[in-house]
Amino acid sequence: MSIAPLGRRRLAVTGSEELGAYRVLRVADPDGPPPQPGQFTMLAAAQRWGGGEDERPYLPRALSVARHADGESHYLLEDVGPGTRRLCELARGDEVLALGPLGRGFAAPAPRQRAILVGGGVGIAPLAILQDALEADGIETTTLLGFRDGARAQGAALLRGARVATDDGSVGHHGLLSDLLCEELQRDARCEVYACGPAPMLEAVRSICAREDVPAQLALEAGMACGFGACFGCVVPRRGGGYLRVCVDGPVIDAAELERVDEHAGAPA
Repeated sequence: MSIAPLGRRRLAVTGSEELGAYRVLRVADPDGPPPQPGQFTMLAAAQRWGGGEDERPYLPRALSVARHADGESHYLLEDVGPGTRRLCELARGDEVLALGPLGRGFAAPAPRQRAILVGGGVGIAPLAILQDALEADGIETTTLLGFRDGARAQGAALLRGARVATDDGSVGHHGLLSDLLCEELQRDARCEVYACGPAPMLEAVRSICAREDVPAQLALEAGMACGFGACFGCVVPRRGGGYLRVCVDGPVIDAAELERVDEHAGAPA
């Protein structure tokens, strides 16, 4: 597991490109440890990070690393509130404060098993770096992505060869992403499922994989104040009792460890 250096790093933004309803923020991080697929960074704009002089600064946003190459990390953003809106405004030459990589990432599938990548909305981000790593190791991947509409479905370009489902039927399968997953498992259940997305989608994946006795790893997302387990603001119930902290026990958690996926433990759709 990659361990982040202590303290936040001040890093330069190298670019920001539109991808349908999303933005891909590129940040130079030549001296940081390379992230493992599924790890995240606590990210904040270095300037104008907050509501104003008389208001408290925003908390950093926990963002999955979508891709990392040549000392540059990519993050997938959606404007869903004031904090993400500020990050979406950043352009080449601006700076961010970064703490990461943090958390536990994905583990490789068992030998001779393919990987099914299942992502919803902005939660597709960690599946891009995972696809890069698995295919570099010669592991077969099948990618299934779900979005609300056509503008968001353009985010599928972040990954290669994806089958797409949309709620409004504007792109690909008209219906639930879980429909595509069930089809794939009926075709060949010798696989491991890797998923990230909104909580209802993750709960559907967990339930389907439990029913079909297919191993699954779920990348959860939750509101985080610290990112390293101190505040207990991101806990989820553990099967058999107790709780798991998404930031340190995850964000990638074996589906068999979860009693359920709570509404707050998923990426925004």
